[in-house]
Amino acid sequence: MRKAHLLFVSLPLLFFSQQNSLPQDSLAASTVLAPSASPPLINARPQVQTYWYGWARTEYSYDSRELAYAREYQLNLFPLDFKADLNGEDIHAAGSSNYLSITSRVGVRAVGPKIWGAKSSANLEADFFGNTELNRSTSGTGSTGLLRLRQANLTLEWPSTRLLVGQSWYPSYVPDVSPGVASFNGGILFNPFGWATQLRLSQKLSSHLSVHITAYKDREFQAPVVEGASSNSATYNSLLPTFSTQLQYQEQQLLVGVGAELQNLQPVKESRGYKSSEKLHSPMFYGYLRYQAPHLTLKTYALKGENLHHLVMLGGIASYRQLEGPDRYQGTKTSAVWMDASMPVKKTVPGVFLGYSHQGGTDPGYAELYLRGGSTTRILTDLYRASARVEIKEHSFLLVPEIEYTVGSWEDTTENATGAGDAFHAGSLRLMARVMYSF
Repeated sequence: MRKAHLLFVSLPLLFFSQQNSLPQDSLAASTVLAPSASPPLINARPQVQTYWYGWARTEYSYDSRELAYAREYQLNLFPLDFKADLNGEDIHAAGSSNYLSITSRVGVRAVGPKIWGAKSSANLEADFFGNTELNRSTSGTGSTGLLRLRQANLTLEWPSTRLLVGQSWYPSYVPDVSPGVASFNGGILFNPFGWATQLRLSQKLSSHLSVHITAYKDREFQAPVVEGASSNSATYNSLLPTFSTQLQYQEQQLLVGVGAELQNLQPVKESRGYKSSEKLHSPMFYGYLRYQAPHLTLKTYALKGENLHHLVMLGGIASYRQLEGPDRYQGTKTSAVWMDASMPVKKTVPGVFLGYSHQGGTDPGYAELYLRGGSTTRILTDLYRASARVEIKEHSFLLVPEIEYTVGSWEDTTENATGAGDAFHAGSLRLMARVMYSF
């Protein structure tokens, strides 16, 4: 009976949901927990030690305006454009609130024997955010509250070289330089976010300098679905993965890095009755910095690129008609910058976050736009966010109240996918509080 009971408790961890999502899909807290220091809970193989970790987490949120969101307003993205009713009043000027515990998390970390002279380990992690949204138009139930796979990877680590294989953070998401906000949005739309299946090689060049080279394929976080495509087809139609390289310098108080990547996609194999081999190659460049002193932590990050939709940023893809052939594609331009500062004082840590993102358009003459934050008629040209929080810690318990204000500038879309001016500034205030207990 005891063995049967243990099997019953462990089985749910084997069924992590891996359905596709939007952001609309996504997202998650930026905090990464270290494995528990307690004795291993599982020891089926004497040479492998396995540890549980995670947290129970509940959040309350109030929003003053309707938003683009995920999972019943758990994750807020941007305020919606003006929408007039029959009396000319703004339908989207309405508030909402909710209590949710779907950001609770569970993980397991395994540390094993040396393999080919390298330390070996593996990580498997899930939360209860689900992968799909409730769809009222199709009576779909969505997967909110169900397990979602976050991390599933193994690592081999030599003295100067580290190899990671499996699902892990995008290389442009740097856990040590991520926004410290309390909201589950984790700085999304200003900071890259998400994870993908990858092969990552990290090499120390000196005691302070390292280089990281990654090849990955999108899945849960993906490019927009263009006409004639299916979910994720742009990724698996392409024979080439996305290639990323990053140079990082780190010492006791300072962490600095720069990176670049080239996303390789083939949106469709058939377009408007024509066989298509049209490719989409989208570059991105970024840099970041963290300075950490006893009573001040300062982080900043800036990036610029094309088709950053898979990183849960503004922007996406423009399609162009050809007279006797398939559509061709081009990524729209997006840039963003953010800053986060916190000041630890014993068990209390106040902090602030400032973020800005801009859509820079694309070449004129497009037929369709497939964007996050816009369409062929209206586009979100600029997005601003400011928030303030206070972390109150007591052993494994954490309480974080936060106030956040986001403003989006909506304009008519021009022929090169920028704004025509005369913007409507949609502002939304979010009041939220997070309570969590880590283990």
